[in-house]
Amino acid sequence: MALAQPEPGGVPALQIAQRTEPRSGPLRGTLATTACMETLQVGYLHAVAAAAGCSLSQPFPDNGIDWHVSHGAPEHVVDDEVTIKVQLKATYQTPPRPAGPSFGFTLDNEHLVKLARSPVAVHKILVVMLVPREREQWLSAGHDRLDLRHCCYWTNLAGQPVTGRRRTTVRIPTARIFDDRALCEIMTRVGSGGTP
Repeated sequence: MALAQPEPGGVPALQIAQRTEPRSGPLRGTLATTACMETLQVGYLHAVAAAAGCSLSQPFPDNGIDWHVSHGAPEHVVDDEVTIKVQLKATYQTPPRPAGPSFGFTLDNEHLVKLARSPVAVHKILVVMLVPREREQWLSAGHDRLDLRHCCYWTNLAGQPVTGRRRTTVRIPTARIFDDRALCEIMTRVGSGGTP
């Protein structure tokens, strides 16, 4: 194994200048914002599933569905464990606490057709996360909490028609906040033979 030798005279002056410039926050990685948004929403889903007592699996390859969420309970009528499919999306284009009963979210028609298919053997939901534009606002931690901003909302798009040429805007109800209680209620309905 060869070890690199230090530069004569130490670290080049350009690197020293870059390190000593004041920063407004921590040095964040260069991963694309959209990739970071995907990671954040997966963390949100994991937290919700853990609090709801659900297990998660990721299909490989995903074929247009991100996660399978399973919930076991002896009270389920159709089986002792029921599963739903979850498609995650995130955006910073919609502000937090959207006004009104719903907000618009645009999907490619091909993806909408997959999510809107009805009837199905395994129900699907779309979960949309609204995030701040700036990464440093995404989360804050303290001794008694971890806050993820802003919020995830869910909807069942079964039967939703395609209305656009290539993309269709669907409405996401603001009353359907995706948290552990909502997930438990979804699974209870599916476990009794109903829809999410």
